[in-house]
Amino acid sequence: MEQYKKEFIEFMVRSGVLTFGDFTTKSGRKTPYFVNTGNYKTGAQAAKLGEFYAKAIKEHIKEDIDVLFGPAYKGIPLAVATSMALATQHDTDVNYCFNRKEEKDHGEGGKMVGYKLQDGDNVLITEDVITSGASIRECLPQIMAAAKVNIIGEIISVDRMERGLENKTAIQQIYDDYGFKVYPIVNVKEVIEALHNNPVDGKVYIDDEMKAKMEAYLEEYCVK
Repeated sequence: MEQYKKEFIEFMVRSGVLTFGDFTTKSGRKTPYFVNTGNYKTGAQAAKLGEFYAKAIKEHIKEDIDVLFGPAYKGIPLAVATSMALATQHDTDVNYCFNRKEEKDHGEGGKMVGYKLQDGDNVLITEDVITSGASIRECLPQIMAAAKVNIIGEIISVDRMERGLENKTAIQQIYDDYGFKVYPIVNVKEVIEALHNNPVDGKVYIDDEMKAKMEAYLEEYCVK
């Protein structure tokens, strides 16, 4: 496992974003772990988060990027923080934009904020966690209505690897439906690998019991 992935997993734990216990997902599944990127709340965390996304981009994306798109709402700070990290850490200045949930009917109007998309732009989407892919299905028509762009991929924090439609993960379904790949910084198996009996700041978050619970969840709900 790349070092930045291990550091990212520990960063999520320290930020209270990756937690362990008994939770219920939106789909009603009982899960022993939960990822809530809404718990990032400081400037230092946002800066560090952008650096991890930028490293994942440099690892996976080979095309030139014209614009980062952040789906409202959680994708917005991701696009901004990532564009800043690319500029300051990788000498790559990239535009960013995001959508509104409701169209503005005054001023400049429209549903897009930030860079104005142009025909032929290469667009990379930044999002937190994909469960069903609903937010992508919501915002893609808005993107394509703004301009004839090329969606070259999507970067997310964590791949839960869970089955959605037709016994496929949401990531697999998005590729089949729209033709672009989704790249997670880490997946749930890497989380287990990094944290099993390995303490973070003196505390073990995934002991043998938690590992067994997570593996049982993978067996029941995840695509192998």
